[in-house]
Amino acid sequence: MNAPAPTGFQRQLASTAHDQYEQFHLLRENQPPLSTQIERYWADLGFVFPGVGVAWSAVFVSWCVKTAGATAAQFHFSAAHSEFVYEAIQNQLSQIGVFRCHRPQDHAPKVGDILQNNRGTHSFDYAYARAHRHYESHSTVVVEVGVDNAGHYLRTIGGNESDSVGLKEVRLLADGTVANAAGLYISVIETLL
Repeated sequence: MNAPAPTGFQRQLASTAHDQYEQFHLLRENQPPLSTQIERYWADLGFVFPGVGVAWSAVFVSWCVKTAGATAAQFHFSAAHSEFVYEAIQNQLSQIGVFRCHRPQDHAPKVGDILQNNRGTHSFDYAYARAHRHYESHSTVVVEVGVDNAGHYLRTIGGNESDSVGLKEVRLLADGTVANAAGLYISVIETLL
């Protein structure tokens, strides 16, 4: 499982997410300066800020992608994960664009990819995501892929995780794909930029 070295954009996307984690992970969404930064996520994307009580995780991912250098023509910036996932699935089906969405078992995530998962009691899958633009989900930026004494893993950073910017570890199978026996993960957006 030797992935190619990340591109400049992939490194920048991971770095942008990591910088947000380093600055804000000890704060909660209603505490400045994180509350001020959350407002900036919305404003920088041209969205009306509805307050920190509204889910901001998709805005966080969209802001990181934009800050890393992607344009609105390349990535569908949105306050809903399902919307940018849907557009990336269409890219994959048409084999166009620089963000292409795969089933978790079909793509080994790399640094700079975006991992989408179910929230709460939902059990949506890739087929559902392919057919629907609107449903509840979550996604995070892959910032590290590696091997430890328990095997292959990746680490992701996302917004609105426990009302902050959070880091999570995800176990991988030997082929580098996400261990997904419980069906938690819906898709992986591959970053080709």
